[in-house]
Amino acid sequence: QVQLVEAGGGLVQAGGSLRLSCVASGRPFATHAMGWFRQAPGKERELVATISSGGSTYYGDAVKGRVTISRDYGKNTLYLQMNNLKPEDTAVYYCASSPYMTWGTRTFDYNYWGQGTQVSVSS
Repeated sequence: QVQLVEAGGGLVQAGGSLRLSCVASGRPFATHAMGWFRQAPGKERELVATISSGGSTYYGDAVKGRVTISRDYGKNTLYLQMNNLKPEDTAVYYCASSPYMTWGTRTFDYNYWGQGTQVSVSS
């Protein structure tokens, strides 16, 4: 059974940084694309960033230039480094695992999800 466990959320002031992590287990980490999504109250879940099994990346327009997605194959861990955070970045952030090797930008490109971690940015 695939499990994704996120950590690293919290409360930060605008302009600050956070690093989210997601430990994956239950299927080979190296052969599956991974992604970070977020969902704010009353809004649809949206892509933050995605990374293929080979390490190529894609970022959502709202965060481009401020976040970096990376993966550590030895630790089966996905990361999201977020800098220059803004109040509009406040949301629950979810780690997701795809059945495919290539990255995807839509929620239905992923078949396993973590429980989510809250990120709150104060102005």
